[in-house]
Amino acid sequence: MPFGMKKKKDNNSGFVYSTNPDYRPEEDFSAEDPVEPSQQNLRIFLDRLGGNKVVTRVNGLSAPENELETLGKKLKQQCGTGGSVKDGEILLQGDKRDQVMNFLLKAGYKVKKAGG
Repeated sequence: MPFGMKKKKDNNSGFVYSTNPDYRPEEDFSAEDPVEPSQQNLRIFLDRLGGNKVVTRVNGLSAPENELETLGKKLKQQCGTGGSVKDGEILLQGDKRDQVMNFLLKAGYKVKKAGG
């Protein structure tokens, strides 16, 4: 292989063997049915980081990554703060629990404040 060329990965990399004669590997990676917002139980936490920094964390969301990014962006705009989406959780800078709770309740989610 010439220098600088990457090896093309096989779609079934990691797939070894199946005893099921009807097994199709692409079926395992199908997306789950989306869960309605009213059926999701979200928790809003307030985490304290080093240096007196406070982060509002929303977890319990079951949605694809692109929908989480969209919801995170809307929350950041609503609260006027920065933040990120990591590991299925939305993180916002500062204590924005009340603003986040009001926004998510209006959007149809079931929300509770959690933690101390």
